[in-house]
Amino acid sequence: MTNRWDGIDEVVAVADAGTFVAAAKRLGSSTSHVSRAVARLEQSLGAQFFHRTTRAVSLTDTGRTLVDQFRRLIAERDEAIAMLDLQGEPQGHLRITCPTALGERFVAPIVRAYVQDYPKLSVDLDLSNRVVELVSEGYDLALRTGTLPDSRLIRTQVATRGIVTCASPAYLAAHGTPETVDDLESHDCIPATLDMWRYRVDGEVRTIRPRGRWRCSNGTAVFDAAIAGMGLCQLPAFYVSRAIADGTLVEVLAEFRPEDDPIWAVYPQRRHLLPKVQRLIEKLRRELASAMAQG
Repeated sequence: MTNRWDGIDEVVAVADAGTFVAAAKRLGSSTSHVSRAVARLEQSLGAQFFHRTTRAVSLTDTGRTLVDQFRRLIAERDEAIAMLDLQGEPQGHLRITCPTALGERFVAPIVRAYVQDYPKLSVDLDLSNRVVELVSEGYDLALRTGTLPDSRLIRTQVATRGIVTCASPAYLAAHGTPETVDDLESHDCIPATLDMWRYRVDGEVRTIRPRGRWRCSNGTAVFDAAIAGMGLCQLPAFYVSRAIADGTLVEVLAEFRPEDDPIWAVYPQRRHLLPKVQRLIEKLRRELASAMAQG
């Protein structure tokens, strides 16, 4: 008798790959096998998962509802198998979420090399500044920065990032160099994602609300605005370290620099022993700090 759940791998593969042909390549099977497996599951459950045309495949409303559930079923199955051999080769599917800038510059290359080392492993890396719900959205691992709220999630520090305030030489020549945190009140600032800038004054954290004529939630755009002389910015060091080294930007208020932000690997407790998660965390701990130091 056919297993009622035969075909969930094929449904997820088609949803992720976009076509039956691409799904078959991903699974290492034939297109006809994938098509039959999906059709059998649709018939078994009395539901249609995909709209099919000669050119495209798209999820139905039912398909969109069920495909995330199917992903979790597959993850739970693969996790149970992996738990039989905790020292085994990383395998299965790994879903990761990471802040955009950190991910683009540093995490993506590390994860890409990790995937190349383990041919039985596939990865979905979501670069977004949205704080996802790891358990309910089916993620295995998140990279997050700063102070984290208490939660049921496990966290381990893999690196730190410095925070730097700086401006272009032209801006400082025209407006003067701030000597104290209070001096920022009379300067044009370029706020980014955070509404408050942090400093360490007399051993304690001091925050100020930056004010200026231009704001942007993208760190690269803020960096470019500072280069253009629009004002002072406060950004993670990896954005500005090279520009400071070559004199394009000048650090200010260096003696009031806040403590470095921790960078955390965060993951659901039930996944913390899986080889695919454990070995990636070890790799991030070994390589992320040095990659960020090089800019």
